[in-house]
Amino acid sequence: MDLVESVKMASATLVSNKLRSTLTMLGIVIGNASVIAMVGIGQGAQNLAEEQFESLGPNILFIVPGSQEERNTTFDLPKTLVLADAEAIASQVPAVAEVAPQISMNQVLSYRDRNTSNLVVGTTPEFLSVRSFNVDRGRFVNELDLKRNTRVAILGSEIAEKLFDSSDPLGQRIRIKNVSFEVVGIMESKGSFLGTNQDEFVFVPLTTMSNQLVGRTSPYGVEVSWINVSAKDEDSVGAAQFQIENLLRLRHKITGSDDFGVQTQKDILTIVGTVTSGLTAMLAAIAGISLLVGGIGVMNIMLVSVTERTQEIGLRKAIGAKEKDILLQFLIEAAILSATGGLIGTLLGLGGIGFVGLVSPLKAGISPIAIVVAVTVSGGIGLIFGVFPARRAAKLDPIVALRTA
Repeated sequence: MDLVESVKMASATLVSNKLRSTLTMLGIVIGNASVIAMVGIGQGAQNLAEEQFESLGPNILFIVPGSQEERNTTFDLPKTLVLADAEAIASQVPAVAEVAPQISMNQVLSYRDRNTSNLVVGTTPEFLSVRSFNVDRGRFVNELDLKRNTRVAILGSEIAEKLFDSSDPLGQRIRIKNVSFEVVGIMESKGSFLGTNQDEFVFVPLTTMSNQLVGRTSPYGVEVSWINVSAKDEDSVGAAQFQIENLLRLRHKITGSDDFGVQTQKDILTIVGTVTSGLTAMLAAIAGISLLVGGIGVMNIMLVSVTERTQEIGLRKAIGAKEKDILLQFLIEAAILSATGGLIGTLLGLGGIGFVGLVSPLKAGISPIAIVVAVTVSGGIGLIFGVFPARRAAKLDPIVALRTA
């Protein structure tokens, strides 16, 4: 019997048992769809994180407190960065363009009968250019505010809408930690950054934040949460990092490990890429288990099929069919089931990726490699798990098979 005839017979057998064939394919369909969708969503998360960091600009550096070990093991970082460090960097590091220290802390905000807890950021005028923020209406923190410890606040677009609805917030007074602040500006919408909604930030002068909201928390001066720095250009980032590290080591009299860290956009992108790639691989591996389950389903149903078709197998062997003909037909049936299930699962996976892209900010990517691998693996699994029932069918003795039937 030639290959074409075997394919026709296998196809006719599967079509005549639609329910059984459909249930057999179901595990392969779910497995393929899961693998492709999970890989696509994982790549979407990685793309989103990379876009958000790239939006900061290639020249930005972040100086964070604490040693590498402390940053990896605790959320309560030591108070090792102060305002004087930021001022020294601005005046003594030639590769730096601007410096914007900040103090960040969640505080209770209230306006009339409305209360909410949001991140309050105490910072300086340079924050706008260093972090690429823009003011929509009103103004931002200025040098006079810093000198006078002025109680002024600039609201993110969403927190302004949450507190004031459709009324104009400019000139109104809100309370932050029971301290009255005048709203002097509204920020342009910025969106989320690594899961944090930047449109719900409230900005105040750094000195006001330190003296009236946080209080002195470091014996060495005004403690800052971290320092935002922009290098003069992209080529100066490495030089800026080197110069900042040397300056802070001298200022902090460090002889052992650093009590601070200087991270560039490229460093953070590398870390984020490693994490998201690991998560994507883990999701794909978990989803791939369903492919294995699907293969077991193929073997199970094929074994049942061999039992049900004992008479057919015995009759075919009695009229001259060889073992390889029987083996080939059952293998082709398993391959058709796996390939069809793989195709349907691929279409469902691609549809799932498109749906996620519509309803979420994730720009889920379609991975040709994941599609090829999933379809190949599902087809291979079908063939591998189809070998045992196919061999069992091929080894049936025709006389025994006809008697059994």
